[in-house]
Amino acid sequence: MRKYYSIFLCLLLVLQAGAQEREVKLKLIETSDVHGNYSSYDFMLRQASEGGLPRVQTYLTQERRKYGGNLILLDNGDILQGQPSAYYYNYIDTVSTHLCADMMNYMRYDAGNMGNHDVETGRGVFDRWTKDCDFPILGANIIETSTGKAHFPPYIMIEREGIKIAVLGMITPAIPAWLSENLWQGLRFDDMEETARRWVRTIRETERPDLLVGLFHSGKQAYVLNGKYNENASADIARRVPGFDVVMMGHDHALACEKVINVAGDSVLIINPANSARMVGEVEITLRLQSHKVVDKQIEGRLVAMEDYEPDAAFLHRFNPQLDAVSQFVSKKIGVLTKTISTRPAYFGSSAFIDLIHSLQLDITHADISLAAPLSFDAEIRAGDIYVSDMFNLYKYENMLYTMQLSGREILGALEMSYAQWTNRMQSAEDDLLLLRKEPRPGAEDRARFQHASYNFDSAAGIIYTVDVTKPAGEKVSIISMADGTPFELDKMYKVAVNSYRGNGGGELLTQGAGIPQEELKSRIIASTDKDLRYYLMQYIEQMQTIRPKALNQWKFIPEGWVEQAARRDYVRLFGS
Repeated sequence: MRKYYSIFLCLLLVLQAGAQEREVKLKLIETSDVHGNYSSYDFMLRQASEGGLPRVQTYLTQERRKYGGNLILLDNGDILQGQPSAYYYNYIDTVSTHLCADMMNYMRYDAGNMGNHDVETGRGVFDRWTKDCDFPILGANIIETSTGKAHFPPYIMIEREGIKIAVLGMITPAIPAWLSENLWQGLRFDDMEETARRWVRTIRETERPDLLVGLFHSGKQAYVLNGKYNENASADIARRVPGFDVVMMGHDHALACEKVINVAGDSVLIINPANSARMVGEVEITLRLQSHKVVDKQIEGRLVAMEDYEPDAAFLHRFNPQLDAVSQFVSKKIGVLTKTISTRPAYFGSSAFIDLIHSLQLDITHADISLAAPLSFDAEIRAGDIYVSDMFNLYKYENMLYTMQLSGREILGALEMSYAQWTNRMQSAEDDLLLLRKEPRPGAEDRARFQHASYNFDSAAGIIYTVDVTKPAGEKVSIISMADGTPFELDKMYKVAVNSYRGNGGGELLTQGAGIPQEELKSRIIASTDKDLRYYLMQYIEQMQTIRPKALNQWKFIPEGWVEQAARRDYVRLFGS
């Protein structure tokens, strides 16, 4: 009898243990670098887009049918800038609830994160936006200098079916290298890895989460910018700071979905859906619990293309009045263009597109020299009526215009670095003119791409010069004279017009190329506009009414025979026939 009783007790214990076991399934969804794509219509190109929040909403509706409240929706920054729809609610209609916040509330985001282009809108805009959001915007390493405390919540705790999920948000610390201090007055941006170590320890001790998610507006390939900012540190943190189960990345617009092993030997999923809401990051998590404790985690990630989903009809109906207001704003005619201009010729010599920006920068600042680059890789404004929407193609971001003091030697150094990133060293007429990657452009497998970002390909106006592509880096540029024929002097100080991104150290042309210490750049700024450069472009065109764009032809590549042949080949490789 005692024997049977023992067996009965064992069976009872097994049954009780089984009753205490359960499984919880969660789904995390990440959007990142939406860049104002609040509609599935591109207000700059005036055509339908492959991404946008209305398509994301259709996907969310589908996934919420499966996961219900166990779906967690997160945004990873750079959502406030990039399309006219963002610009309109940042600077034109500042009374209504910000459209971005209104939409994100409707979509039931659980948390957001700050990105550098969100900071670029200025404190008045991003603080107003965060107040309109019904969910927290995170930023553990955005610190108020007056208190030493985080300006935004460092992390959020989310609980689903007894599972505690901690989400820690951080931004790239390199903001001072790109943005004028007046945009982030009273704040500082701490190193991400140091911040992560501190907050992971705090979260573990005080919250005891079952799952830790890093929501980092920072990319995958780490490097030190301007000698002081650890840029794109997300994957490094996933490896070096134990505790994270998932690290959601953004900022670098580079698709990623893979697992890495951290220093503790644990697997960490890193994921990045790139930009413009064309993709989302999807993380499926299965947790097995015994006696209310997680004993096993299965984490899988994938990237989901939004072009496969139609825009949500209810979403479009709900926000039609706001999007209609944006449409009316961008449809305003401001002038006439006598010929089509494009960024494409800008890679092969002096071009009407970039020289229009040069001319405006010189006209506004009365500087001696202008430096400017194509801010969009491939943009075009067609001949005929010019609309407000075209200004977002002509000048993509809300940069201010600086007038700076630079020596002739520093100007030469900046140009040498620019053309070293831009051009190959040709050994014969059969070589490439441009410095191109061997692997094709993602999503355009028949097209080449640059090794470096084209928005750092500064050319100059106000001086006459040549770029000898047979010479090595650092020896390509020969400055002949000022544009008026007077001598150009290496030791003379000149007034130079640059956008605020460049003037704050963006692209390192002034720090690494010109050799100016990062901390010295601020003292070189003589003046700054109080409005973004696009505003002045619109004002200029409205005053002129008819714009007759032309290349200034103040610089050229040599030897011209080699360049002409190579340019034809490289053009086809970049853009097709």
